[in-house]
Amino acid sequence: MAIDTARVEKFRKRTIDGQAFKRLAEAGLTWLRTNQQVVNSLNVFPVPDGDTGTNMSLTLQAAWNEIKDMGTRHLGEMAAAFSKGALMGARGNSGVITSQILRGFSRGVHECATLDVETFVKALGEARDTAYKGVVKPVEGTILTVIKETANAAEAARGSVKDAIELLEVAVQAADEAVKNTPELLPILKQAGVVDSGGKGLFFFMEGMLRHIYGESLETPTMQVQPLSAMSLEGAMEDVEEGQDYEVVVDFVPTGELDLHGFYGRLEEMGTSIQVGEGDGMYRMHIHVPTENRYVPIDYIMGIGTVTKVAIENLMAQMDDIQKSKSTQIQFSTVEPGNIAVVVVSPGTGISRIFASLGVAAVVAGGQTMNPSTQDILSSFENMPTDKVIILPNNKNIVMAANQARDVTVKSVQVVPTRTVPQGLAAMLSFDPSGDVEAIAAKMNKAMSDVKTGEITVATRSVEIDGVTVRDGQVIALLDGKLVASADSVEHSLFELLEKAEAGELEIVTLFYGEDMTHAEANRLADLVREKYSNLEVEVQEGGQPHYQFILSIE
Repeated sequence: MAIDTARVEKFRKRTIDGQAFKRLAEAGLTWLRTNQQVVNSLNVFPVPDGDTGTNMSLTLQAAWNEIKDMGTRHLGEMAAAFSKGALMGARGNSGVITSQILRGFSRGVHECATLDVETFVKALGEARDTAYKGVVKPVEGTILTVIKETANAAEAARGSVKDAIELLEVAVQAADEAVKNTPELLPILKQAGVVDSGGKGLFFFMEGMLRHIYGESLETPTMQVQPLSAMSLEGAMEDVEEGQDYEVVVDFVPTGELDLHGFYGRLEEMGTSIQVGEGDGMYRMHIHVPTENRYVPIDYIMGIGTVTKVAIENLMAQMDDIQKSKSTQIQFSTVEPGNIAVVVVSPGTGISRIFASLGVAAVVAGGQTMNPSTQDILSSFENMPTDKVIILPNNKNIVMAANQARDVTVKSVQVVPTRTVPQGLAAMLSFDPSGDVEAIAAKMNKAMSDVKTGEITVATRSVEIDGVTVRDGQVIALLDGKLVASADSVEHSLFELLEKAEAGELEIVTLFYGEDMTHAEANRLADLVREKYSNLEVEVQEGGQPHYQFILSIE
């Protein structure tokens, strides 16, 4: 779309105060949400946890909720509230770093009623510095690099731009170039053939502000069709909006070349939560629509291709089922005043029950594609009758949010940085509720290193990483987060994983089977493992986790 120059000139004449900042922030959030699935698809490993776009969108949605009803025109006050909302709503590492970027920006404009060039430059510099300070070991080629290059470009341009809008143009261009360069700084990105997802999300947020000024659409996403296996339809349930009563999924083969811009545009007239996937010439369309429109997407697609499969689900009924499954009662340990309470993040009901049996006081639902926010973690222990708390995040993408929850409470909180469920379970074996909280956390920290973690899932795209060639749809195995095998069945992938883990020298393997696997099939595979490895004690437990057929605890 051509830039509306008259609109831009009007913006140049306006003062960027708190209300103008609010409108720009809303535009940035809208554009990021529009491109949420594009960001999600930029996943290094071909595993179903591409959730950076979702995490950043939910983080910024929490920030927006904090300011949407504010009437202040003071820029510093508005930015402070936006930062506070992002801090409490931060999800995943990308969301936490985004909240730190906004925290720094807020510091830079704290006493300023309006935004001029010098204030903007200072705020971006503060955003860069605060983000880097918030990460223990900063890694280049990530969102950190993008905010750094953006701030550096702004500092270099401070004497040559005439207003804040021109500086925003410089910042967006610098962010775009920085994102494109991330694979040159982080080899794993180059190997996977993607740019950094967090950096891309930050770029979309800033670009959305500029598109609003230009008068460009914020509703038509950047055209990037994801692989069919990468479509997260479960995650789409988080975006159910009032009035969108039905979920429609259509598989089809287009008659000719599919005009993606036109296709998206037509779908946007029908509903929300639009996703499009492609594989082997077949497309899958997902959309949420009101009752009266539930057949409209089907009729439309029949006019542009051959429909091969249709699924229509009542969203309200699905939401009721989800709530019922979440309400399954689990008995947690009673927390005595003065004792230690342990809070864990768990991806499945079965795993939650096991943690409860080991003495945890609360479980926060979360895991792959479902990262809890800082507020979610904080709320789990704030009202407990003790000021001694230990958090086990049990996922590498939740550790930063756990640390942030620790930093915003007055309670004495220790985060034991467990990156997997087996590490969390191993840590719980060292738990003593009446001990010294720092000493117990140290023991748990040590205990978590006594276990290895295996994971079996289905590849979401074709790639070659760490010498392992993977085809979209194959069953893959990871050992302590490293891709080690790909196969055409769960059975073959499981045995390749055990071989890489040197199972012949191990003592115990526990198989936590996921929600898509039956107890009978899990037991069948466990019996095969026992036959091959007579030295192993093999246990089978219901995990209930989504996406992963097995999580393995290997000792």
